[in-house]
Amino acid sequence: MTPERPPVCDYDGSNYQASFWGQGERLYEDQVEAVALRRLLPAQGDLLLEVGAGAGRNTPRYQGFKRVVLLDYALTQLQQAQQRLGRSERYIYVAADVYRLPFAPGIFSAATMIRVLHHMAQPLLALQQVHQVLQPGAVFILEFANKQNFKAILRYLLRRQAWSPFTPEAVEFAALNFDFHPAAVRSWLGQAGFALERQLTVSHFRIEAFKRLLPLRLLVWMDALAQWSGNWWQLTPSVFTRSRALQPVTAAGQPVVVVAGAFFRCPECGALDLEEAFDTLVCSGCGRRWAIRDGIYDFRQPIL
Repeated sequence: MTPERPPVCDYDGSNYQASFWGQGERLYEDQVEAVALRRLLPAQGDLLLEVGAGAGRNTPRYQGFKRVVLLDYALTQLQQAQQRLGRSERYIYVAADVYRLPFAPGIFSAATMIRVLHHMAQPLLALQQVHQVLQPGAVFILEFANKQNFKAILRYLLRRQAWSPFTPEAVEFAALNFDFHPAAVRSWLGQAGFALERQLTVSHFRIEAFKRLLPLRLLVWMDALAQWSGNWWQLTPSVFTRSRALQPVTAAGQPVVVVAGAFFRCPECGALDLEEAFDTLVCSGCGRRWAIRDGIYDFRQPIL
């Protein structure tokens, strides 16, 4: 019996990039996230996986990497990224489910997952999938929405919210929108095979009055200073972590074998031999065909 797939938050057809980032007065959040990325990401590398790339907001910040794979479930978001970044060989666009990543084991030298985990009903499963495709020692940058933020604590103490920010369970404040406790995220990272190295607290001043009254440069400067407190406490709505991928092993405890030259992996049967034929990838293992839609590899559903 095939296990039921976890639900996926699909931004296909939405104007998220324009409405939230372009017109949503989120320049402060964007710039402080850029600071965190600069501090945590290696200066250079070969192949980076950007999980939940969306329309490519953060992709230009990975200039030190030779190639970048933009992965998102929403085809229209990747089309927007393609329009923004172009079709050079440096970028590979992939529409796929994070719970079933279509990549061979151990091929990426780094990965990022920014503003994505909060859509995961099964976050540990998603992190395990990312770990499988990373090389041993690869850097993984993860951002998550923190339920133990100062505003939530204050509301709880004033009895204006029922749920406790101090307990480990996730809070689903809207459909497929979760806040997580930092200790829970650290536990999942360890279970998935990552060694945590650094935590940064981000968006300390995500308050409308601050953003309206204080200059943007001052807010970003103050946030950049406060980010270093992340290893001591996490009281901000957003937390960034940097981890290293440990050696992946099979269920029997043996090291995972990396197949030289393999890149894509069939998300249905796991075969690594996928042959490109015109506008499709054909799996030699199960015969399923996966579409290539105007330069975007689509692994969401096989072609009938």
